[in-house]
Amino acid sequence: MGSATTQALAVGAEALDATQVDLDTARELFAASRAVAGSSALSGALADRAATPEARGALVARAFGSLSPVAQGLLQQTVAQRWSSGDDLVLGLEELAIRAAAKAEQSDVEAELFQVARIVSANPELELALGSRLGDDAKKGELIASLLQGRASEGTTLIVSSLVQQPRNRRVRAILSRAMKIAAAQRGRTVATVYTAVPLSAAQSERLAAALSKQYGGAVALNPVIDPTVVGGIRIQVADDVIDGSISSRLADLRQRLAG
Repeated sequence: MGSATTQALAVGAEALDATQVDLDTARELFAASRAVAGSSALSGALADRAATPEARGALVARAFGSLSPVAQGLLQQTVAQRWSSGDDLVLGLEELAIRAAAKAEQSDVEAELFQVARIVSANPELELALGSRLGDDAKKGELIASLLQGRASEGTTLIVSSLVQQPRNRRVRAILSRAMKIAAAQRGRTVATVYTAVPLSAAQSERLAAALSKQYGGAVALNPVIDPTVVGGIRIQVADDVIDGSISSRLADLRQRLAG
């Protein structure tokens, strides 16, 4: 991801923070993202550095004139930025839509996305069906909406059902992992996946969250995973950081030292 895209994403996040949005806004942004992703001519024109921001904005008005003023305004601000490529612009629009849904939804979206990812990873046939290039993309969205009915909030269902309609050669679990991080970032949180052999108590979870929050300088959301291979202790992953205090890790280290 180029520096131009990184800066454009930051501007988009700031614009969203300053805008009052609801789930209908997020729904419109997802629709716009799918439309741009489905047309190389449109994505190329909207990301064309040779065109003025005004010209790109005029194209948004023509292509998405039926959207609400709020959604159009966010799209206008997004395409006015410099993007490293048309593909990066599509990812930027997708991120904007995810952030809008996370902002509008009151439930714990990142935790729900984590649970959906766990369901998908535990069902290879479901992941294969959702990630397949064959089949109707709209039907995939309907399938997810049906599966999550009563199990997840409207915002989370919107995010997942929208994303599976435009996998763009990405694995579903990777898409959901990215969405979870974006949703957490929108709420000013860092996500920590915690692996233990037995569930943590409420008090243990609170102490761990407090310790991680102090270490990472902000709120940390815990995603617990029960993993019998941990044996004892705990393994924590925060982005690329891994904190491994499990017995299985210490045993593996001991075996490696004895073998050496």
